Amino acid sequence: MAVRRVVPNVQTDAVEENREFYGLLGLQEAMNNGWIMTLASPSSPTAQVSFMTSDKTASVTPDMSIEVDDVDAVYAVMRQSGAQIVHPLQDEEWGVRRFFVRDPTGRVVNVLSHR
Repeated sequence: MAVRRVVPNVQTDAVEENREFYGLLGLQEAMNNGWIMTLASPSSPTAQVSFMTSDKTASVTPDMSIEVDDVDAVYAVMRQSGAQIVHPLQDEEWGVRRFFVRDPTGRVVNVLSHR
């Protein structure tokens, strides 16, 4: 298993305002699905931050996203460890396969792979 990127998710209704503010730091819009927008560094594309109003298909909004090379393997490891799964493993219409797990501090982590 390999981690490809780690992205903080900021829950906010001020998505557009954050695009303008973080644009002053050089971040540019990499993705915008309406309910989630990701900004990235043009010189280091894995340096990212996402802003979301709420999650489209889950009842909880994740605090961070971790992209891995094999989400099914990570899901199996998490289940075997007894970690609390708060959103089931599923394929999403925007091209990712993901699940949410709660970390020891109570934060919700969105673990995903692109399909």
